[in-house]
Amino acid sequence: MRGPIAPPQVPLSVSRAESFVDLVQDSAERLERRWPQLSGVDFTVLEVPTSELGGPGPGGGPDGHGGPDGWDGESVPLGRFIAARGDVPDRIVIYRRPVEIRAKNRDERALLVHEVVVEQVAELLGLAPESVDPRYGQE
Repeated sequence: MRGPIAPPQVPLSVSRAESFVDLVQDSAERLERRWPQLSGVDFTVLEVPTSELGGPGPGGGPDGHGGPDGWDGESVPLGRFIAARGDVPDRIVIYRRPVEIRAKNRDERALLVHEVVVEQVAELLGLAPESVDPRYGQE
């Protein structure tokens, strides 16, 4: 038999990567309802952080810490906030593989994704994560 096992509208046909992007978008939309200024923020998913050198800072990255995405090569980040520059809007990056490795099932993954998004939004807004989402750390 050739062809898809499940029709496209069935969740089985959604890849892990697509499902992860959906979790990030759901968290972003949930927070945008409370914080309308997030509508201009670019929420992005990358597989893993990189440690390649290159970039304006003394550490190689745009902010002077580690590689282009700020990774120092030691601890593995789950997400990152990148401040706007010129025409490029503020960006929040969530790293899929490190998050997935730390979650045992879909529910844990959804909770961890939301916590990482909240932490990065808190950095962007200059607030405590509990101020961004009062349920942070309680679920």
